[in-house]
Amino acid sequence: MNLIRKPVVLAIIATREGKPDEAIRLLEPARRVELGVGPGAAPALVPYTRGLAYLSKKEGANAAREFRKIVDRRYLFASAPAFSLSQLGLARAYVLQGDSARARTAYQDFFAMWKDADSEIPLLKEAKVEYAKLQ
Repeated sequence: MNLIRKPVVLAIIATREGKPDEAIRLLEPARRVELGVGPGAAPALVPYTRGLAYLSKKEGANAAREFRKIVDRRYLFASAPAFSLSQLGLARAYVLQGDSARARTAYQDFFAMWKDADSEIPLLKEAKVEYAKLQ
């Protein structure tokens, strides 16, 4: 359990402090169990956190690769909070890559997942503003 959670917490802190390279380095020990599921697991948190670090570095292709690890495994992670958030991360990664068509589709998929959410949630409002810029 500590093999995943401690590196994730430290990586989130490093990313927020503007040290995404350190965040990526901190997550490396958890790579071998990053997609683990079951009791005590933290489903998808490692690739999700790594994806956020790559987004902060403006590395769209690397960020997309990490978010796809989660989105492509819907059967494992559909109930994990990181799943829908990875869909948004994927949209943002495609924007960084200049792929507006794929970004629009990813945003639409995110909105479909959040269709019943309170429209005042800041993250949802941010996503809608970002999506509008693609139109």
